[in-house]
Amino acid sequence: MADVRVTYDGQADAAYISFAEPGSEPAVARMYPCDPVEVGGMINLDFDEDGRLIGVEVLAARSKVPPYLLDHAKRLDTDTG
Repeated sequence: MADVRVTYDGQADAAYISFAEPGSEPAVARMYPCDPVEVGGMINLDFDEDGRLIGVEVLAARSKVPPYLLDHAKRLDTDTG
């Protein structure tokens, strides 16, 4: 199974789903915002310099991302764990 990492900041209600190879932190060369009207919120696709998708940022994550992913995500906020 592929290594997919999920982080979540409850204070910002923002999640990041990373598809980068383990141990690497590729630089985002291009960000493509999805139409917030069409998706009902703000979702950004991040691409590396070779045009590969390396991550997805989801704002208002509680209403967009399955709860089990957020429940198992690495928490970035300090107030709630």
